[in-house]
Amino acid sequence: MKYLVQNGRVIDPASGFDAVADVAIAAGRVVSLGAAPADFGAAHTVDATGCLVIPGLVDLSARLREPGHEHEGMLASELAAAVAGGVTSLVCPPDTDPVLDEPGLVEMLRFRAEKLHQARVLPLGALTRGLQGEVLTEMLQLTEAGCVGFGQAEVPLANTQVMQRAFQYARSFGYTVWLRPQELYLGKGVAASGPLATRMGLSGVPVIAETIALHTIFELVRSTGARVHLCRISSAAGVELVRQAKAQGLPISCDVSINSLHLTDLDVGYFDSRTRLNPPLRQQADRAALRAGLADGTLDALVSDHTPVGADEKDLPFAESEPGATGLELLLSLALKWAQDEHVPLSHAIACVTHRSAAVLGSALASTASGLGRLHVGGVADLCIVDPQASWQVQGAALRSQSKHTPFGGYELPGRVRATFVGGRLAFQHAD
Repeated sequence: MKYLVQNGRVIDPASGFDAVADVAIAAGRVVSLGAAPADFGAAHTVDATGCLVIPGLVDLSARLREPGHEHEGMLASELAAAVAGGVTSLVCPPDTDPVLDEPGLVEMLRFRAEKLHQARVLPLGALTRGLQGEVLTEMLQLTEAGCVGFGQAEVPLANTQVMQRAFQYARSFGYTVWLRPQELYLGKGVAASGPLATRMGLSGVPVIAETIALHTIFELVRSTGARVHLCRISSAAGVELVRQAKAQGLPISCDVSINSLHLTDLDVGYFDSRTRLNPPLRQQADRAALRAGLADGTLDALVSDHTPVGADEKDLPFAESEPGATGLELLLSLALKWAQDEHVPLSHAIACVTHRSAAVLGSALASTASGLGRLHVGGVADLCIVDPQASWQVQGAALRSQSKHTPFGGYELPGRVRATFVGGRLAFQHAD
């Protein structure tokens, strides 16, 4: 199918392209930026006047809840939410049920996702069998099945010898290990340690739970040379350690969630279970450091940390409720809001959810879909059309995700997605 997207402001942060131009699409690829070829006969035209035309978003952390937790989210509902938010590719952590530690499970997930013709799913394989932290998985077989990296999801890897062996193996074959830095025993609380948690009687997670884990990871990276992606940094101290490690040339990358970028522990309010999240919301100084770190490039990418949670699991006392919130439909708007709040250039905000996210995946995309997060001639036609002047109010009931729980309920956010193309196919169009 041939499409012509007309009169939009096309922004490709990877190349620096920023101009009002037409985008011609055919056979799943971008045919031209600017005037379409004279012989290009579009079957459909899309008027993008007054809108931004940007690369499709690449979300590095989005749980789909299938298989195993279908009551909290189904592939169909969560991938529909993704394209409604402009997300064309997403990384799925391995903590499904059963865990993604066998090639057959990965192939089944990818097959089911591809049949839906929505967003592209890029699975992470489990680093250890069953996420038990004892025996390494068959990484080569999982890579051949379509995994783009290996991680432990929310399960800390306490055994440093197993971590060392995992890093050595990953380094030998060029794989990336994805870890959320959290020390096992210090990280068992339900809120960030501090005056608020103490006053409310909530068990705390101290900052050192993150920094101790970071020190361990960095020492093992130094000794093995493995490439590691750090998932959802949450503290000012963590940002500074990442900054120092990058200055030393360690092969690391990292991301931050929309929750930590915009919220603090004060948003817990009167035990609001919608703010029961992993990592827990920290203090204002931490949020300020995360915002500055994303702006200066210390933090590579912004993620939705989309974690659908069912009503029965969320409508409980704060400490008993399941952590998580829906976020796929909020990622782009919250990136734009951050840019407005911090006076960050628009192209930089877009880069944090497009080509900088894709760069984390690196060579892992060679067998899946190269060129993600960019808009260039000959590249895959993943793109999002967004009206930057339109604002919308977050209403949980109106979200397409099966889970309606979000700490941003009632927020007025900038930027409305008008259409999303995935692989040259119109996957979403807003009904005006």
